[in-house]
Amino acid sequence: MNNYCTLFNSLYLSRGLTMYRSLEKCARDFHLYIFAFDDECYRILSELQLAKATIIRLSDFEDEQLLAIKSTRTTGEYCWTCTPSIILYSIRKFGLSNCTYLDADLFFYADPLVLIDEAGGASVIITPHRYSPMYEDSESGGIYCVQFVYFKNSDEGIAVLEWWRSACIEWCYNRREPGRFGDQKYLDVWTTRFTGVHVLEHLGGGVAPWNVQQYDFEHKIGQVWGKELASQRLFPVVFYHFHALKYAEMNSFTLAGGNLISDNDIHFLYKPYVKALKNSGREIRSLSRLLQFHEMNEIPRIRKSLRRMFNLYVLGKFREYYHQSYFLR
Repeated sequence: MNNYCTLFNSLYLSRGLTMYRSLEKCARDFHLYIFAFDDECYRILSELQLAKATIIRLSDFEDEQLLAIKSTRTTGEYCWTCTPSIILYSIRKFGLSNCTYLDADLFFYADPLVLIDEAGGASVIITPHRYSPMYEDSESGGIYCVQFVYFKNSDEGIAVLEWWRSACIEWCYNRREPGRFGDQKYLDVWTTRFTGVHVLEHLGGGVAPWNVQQYDFEHKIGQVWGKELASQRLFPVVFYHFHALKYAEMNSFTLAGGNLISDNDIHFLYKPYVKALKNSGREIRSLSRLLQFHEMNEIPRIRKSLRRMFNLYVLGKFREYYHQSYFLR
């Protein structure tokens, strides 16, 4: 069995549930350990009775080292700080042979087992950003992305994991310094500092707003396939990282934080995801009508302009804002 873990609070609840449902649909044999970072998140996830998930309270997981630095980090920074700790906790608490950390805003289109199988006997798997040239950020943002990080319960795997945990407890902030940025830049040195680390080659593992410009997509053999434009190489899309997709008022979304997204990307990647988010929202609302389970960004001056409201409601798009109807057509 392949074991996964993730963490999120109530404002990421619909994303986290959507990620779980996509795994449930695509993966043959898995279990997901979800670390709920607030009480309402824990309550809703527990009441959903997810068959292939174990829900862990934040208070059950935090140890003295984490609690000692918690007040020095923002909510986001503390989540980053905890990333290696939840992996290590899962392996030790539940006696796992392996565990893969997943960002809560991933969405799976195929079984991630193919990514783990690629590594053979390696103890650690990391995924490169594969930046498009216009978004190249390896120097300050990191060569690799903390989105899908696999660890085997072996001497090699635990050595990397314990080193990463110690580094994040010492320093993990949302600012860029030489050799450091959050929990992410630490991964840059793993291939030279440790043995047993595999850099993922499968292009379908880690498609994201910063590299999607390099691909076109189509449906083929019942799933989404990508084509690398430079080489014309075909590959099945395993997961997409919906980084920077944000909820906005009036049932709308912004998609990629300024990164270029094409109509092809929207059709094959974003439409299925937004539909799945809406389904997750219905599940959550069936248990709580009042819980705010995502952020709600304001659309500037939208309520004061009939033309802007027409564009959003009827045409489905106003500037960078897409109405949910655009994806549900």
